[in-house]
Parts: sequence; structure tokens; C-alpha cells
Amino acid sequence: MKKIFLSLTLIFTFAGYAFYTRATGTDVPVVLTSELDTPKVPPLPTSVYVPTDTPVTPAPKSKPQVVKVVKKSTPTQIVNTGQYKNGSYVGAVVDAYYGNVQVEVTISGGKITDVQFLDYPRDRSTSVRINTRAIPILRSEAIAAQDANVDGVSGASATSAAYQESLAGALAQAKN
Repeated sequence: MKKIFLSLTLIFTFAGYAFYTRATGTDVPVVLTSELDTPKVPPLPTSVYVPTDTPVTPAPKSKPQVVKVVKKSTPTQIVNTGQYKNGSYVGAVVDAYYGNVQVEVTISGGKITDVQFLDYPRDRSTSVRINTRAIPILRSEAIAAQDANVDGVSGASATSAAYQESLAGALAQAKN
């Protein structure tokens, strides 16, 4: 009974609003709650009025300047200034319960510049969904931390633990 009463109330309210707007000839503006927070800004003019009696003077011409370009040579070899030896190192294959995890770390200038997953759990739809979200996070965490001791990703604890172990093995090979 309550549902019928509420439905009829809603119908009559809408009908009353429709008759009111037709009778007055003006629409009552409906403001959504998300629009309450944004101020209304009048539109910008599409043209600018310039009086015809105002003289327009062109900008003064200047002489072109000659600019001398000097190229500096850059060294082709990257200098090792970090804690690791330059190169690419492959970590061990680690069981992550739903599949194996193996990473390859790239060191340049003595620092971690890239981490690629060579293998990760991807034979189940849930594993694909989880690892699609977790892999970029784990990769950026390792590059930011410059170490295998990174925060795990919530919901991907098995992959995170296996990632840390494989990355630690790869970084152990790269130690100076």
C-alpha cells in the first residue's frame, strides 16, 4: 500500500510541475546538486569592438639577431654512480601459488631503470585481472625504492612476495 501511495504522489507531483510550467510559460530551472558547487560564468565575447577613430600603430620592426649554437658532446658511455653494475640481470623463477614469477632488471648508471616480468600467473581470468593491476605498481615501486624491498600490492600478495624474491636474486647478481 505504501508503494502505491508513493508512486501516485510522485506521478501527481510531476504532473503538477508539468501543468505549472505550461500555464506560466516559463520553465523553472532544475539545478542538479553537482552544479551547486560550480559558479556560473558568463560566456566570453566572440569578438572585440575596436572604435574606428582609434589609430592602430604597428609594432616597431627590430633587426634580426644572430644566435650562435654550440653543440656539446655527450659521453656515449654511462658512468656507474649507483650501487649496482650496469646491465640486465634475470632473477630466479619463484612459485607464486597460481603460477611462476620471474623478472629481469635493467641497471643503467648504477640504478634500476626498468623491471620486466618474464613470467607471471596469467592462465586464470582472476590472475590476469589481479596481475594487470599489480605489475605496473610493483615495477614503479622497485624503480622508486632502488631495492627489492618494496611494498606488496593488496590483493596480489602471492605475486608480490614472489616478485620481491625474484627481484632480490637479480639484484644480488648486479651488486658492486
